[in-house]
Amino acid sequence: MDHVVVVGAGLAGVRSVEALRAHGYQGRITLVGDEPHRPYDRPPLSKAVLLGDADSTVVDSDLEALNVRLMLGTAAKGLREGVLSTTDGELSFDGLVVATGASPIRLRGEGHQHVLRTIDDALALRASLTEGARVAVIGAGWIGAEVATAAAKAGCQVTVVEAGEAPVATALPIGRYMIPWYAEAGIELLLDATVGTVDPDGLTLMNGDRIPADVVVTGVGVRPNVAWLDGSDVELDNGVLVDEHLRSFSPNVVAVGDCANWYSRRFGRRMRVEHWDTALGAPDTAAATLMGENAIYDPVPYFWSEQFGRMVQYAGHHHGANLVLRGDPETDAKWAACWLTADHRLTAILTVDRPRDLVQGRRLVEGRQRLDAGRLADPSVTLRDCTVA
Repeated sequence: MDHVVVVGAGLAGVRSVEALRAHGYQGRITLVGDEPHRPYDRPPLSKAVLLGDADSTVVDSDLEALNVRLMLGTAAKGLREGVLSTTDGELSFDGLVVATGASPIRLRGEGHQHVLRTIDDALALRASLTEGARVAVIGAGWIGAEVATAAAKAGCQVTVVEAGEAPVATALPIGRYMIPWYAEAGIELLLDATVGTVDPDGLTLMNGDRIPADVVVTGVGVRPNVAWLDGSDVELDNGVLVDEHLRSFSPNVVAVGDCANWYSRRFGRRMRVEHWDTALGAPDTAAATLMGENAIYDPVPYFWSEQFGRMVQYAGHHHGANLVLRGDPETDAKWAACWLTADHRLTAILTVDRPRDLVQGRRLVEGRQRLDAGRLADPSVTLRDCTVA
């Protein structure tokens, strides 16, 4: 293998380059990115950058020492066997890493919508969060909550519009416990409210109600950036379909990060996880696969969110499991939600300001230990002391 092309110059792309070199690859590597910036981290965009604590999140990686050809401002256009088509011409390759990430969904309407995906997005949004500005945030998911946190801190008048019955309703069944957080932060939260159009002066809801706004932020999810692979041999279905080795069904093509729809042996299903931890960990398996090694990618997914003065962390996969609350979310400032399988094995955990629970819980999910549900519900008992033989 003489030439590997990595498409996508975010964290997953950079880590793929590092992993290839770590696995002994000595050939040429080209890193292609559609943004003009050097590779950077995305999680701080909705946290440190939006709050004004940072202006740059460049990834700490010495690409020159890794002997990488860096093509910035270059977008992938198409793929045929052994050849990548880009806006700057064609690149022949022996191995290809697809790390093109995802793009924010935008809603209908002629009004300007801020989204939060790039460093330019974050800096533009931060500049608009001035004291007294009326800010409408569409979506009470993780990004929406973090944007609302920053806007409230900047002295804006914030309204969050959520189509579901509670925050993070599409992701987790415990969002009702997060509803009071918005009022505590001085933020108006509208639930079961669907946006019809984004207008130059605010929002029009499907029921005809109007929400005046100077700034509109849309945070209703993302779609994988894989349209450029249409017509190629790479199979697509909610991203690039890959196996547990992150290998696509096209020879010598692997995928990592937000655009990879991979098979999890641990959870027995396909997963596409849009979080930093996936971009950090998956490239090692992808690089090993390109090098002919038998590596398996089967992590316990993990993410975190800083919102309304709280650290919210999640590990695992909870669908189909039984919920056990650890503490009372309505009275306790610090609590956790645990999900147990039918045979009492921990499969997921969400914690609010309980970092020790998260660390121990993630290990228990990895080890598939059985737990005593009664002890688990008692927040005074450490998680590791909830295990049973």
